Amino acid sequence: MTTLPFSLASDAWSPSRAARWTGRVLSAIAVLFLTFDAAIKLAGAREAIEGTTQLGWQPHHLPILGAIQVVCLVVYLVPRTAPLGAILWTGYLGGAIATHLRLDNPLFTHILFPIYVAALLWGGLYLRDPRVRALVRR
Repeated sequence: MTTLPFSLASDAWSPSRAARWTGRVLSAIAVLFLTFDAAIKLAGAREAIEGTTQLGWQPHHLPILGAIQVVCLVVYLVPRTAPLGAILWTGYLGGAIATHLRLDNPLFTHILFPIYVAALLWGGLYLRDPRVRALVRR
């Protein structure tokens, strides 16, 4: 077993029960949204096809995007690998930001929406995972 270059025991802030539950709720909101998004892509729903083509992607990209989302979700949902999942989601959502920016979509409703989702993912993880808190506090 490898040791971390810092001690988790030195984390001065231990979350309250309310903070842990808030973290779970924030994470659940993001996970529910992202699960729905992956599911409609994998199912090839008409709305997903239309939205994808409006963003400049071809319909045959839907299964690839959906599969990437499922992998990111699984990695995020496993407590031991959740920080890696958040990092993977950050990369995926960065691509969504770039896509919306390239199309000159509205700032607050389209370009920044992936940042809102990432804030839910990372905020929830921060409140429920001492490893993330320890890294942020360094």
